[in-house]
Amino acid sequence: MSDQAADETSVIIADDHAVVRKGLRLLIDAEPGLRVIAEAGTVPDAVRKTRALRAGVLVLDLNMPGGSSLEAIPELREQAPMTAIVVLTMQNDPAFARQALQSGAAGFVLKEAADDELLEAIRLAADGGTYLNPSLGARLAAQPPEPAGPPDDLSERELSVLRLIALGYTNSEIAAELHLSVRTVESHRAHIQQKTRRSSRAELVRYALEHGLVEL
Repeated sequence: MSDQAADETSVIIADDHAVVRKGLRLLIDAEPGLRVIAEAGTVPDAVRKTRALRAGVLVLDLNMPGGSSLEAIPELREQAPMTAIVVLTMQNDPAFARQALQSGAAGFVLKEAADDELLEAIRLAADGGTYLNPSLGARLAAQPPEPAGPPDDLSERELSVLRLIALGYTNSEIAAELHLSVRTVESHRAHIQQKTRRSSRAELVRYALEHGLVEL
């Protein structure tokens, strides 16, 4: 491997629009020391290629088919810790920026400012730094974080049911534990699945763990 190749930062582009990916590839490849090695158009594809290729930086769009990009960030950071994640999005809500950075992203860039900011964000992320769009940063500083409450508007009873589901209780056992009818437990479970957008027990267990409702 040449010294030039060793000094290059490899980049994966994840965006569901081929035209956007093409423009980003041209922008990044034209910058000395940066090289795009793969593209992805869905969340699962982005996760798969990031795990396999171990690039220096993943440029990740927030709105892609196949799942939630925000929810994929912690998984990516765990499975490919050497890959820094720079979020590139049209979402200019400070809440998205806060959530992305708290989840492990190293950069948050708005698409409208991509030409000016993306290359800087990639370089900072590759060097272990963090980049946040300046206008969002100012708004974020002026907006205190909202107090933590029940996730996805789950009621206290639904939280209790969810905790027991995550601990492996059956509907009958939950009914006995909470002094409810099995039909009521089934109704709570259906509401939980609807609110959390999770269907299987495995997904509900993971959701409970991610939100600190139960501990391993």
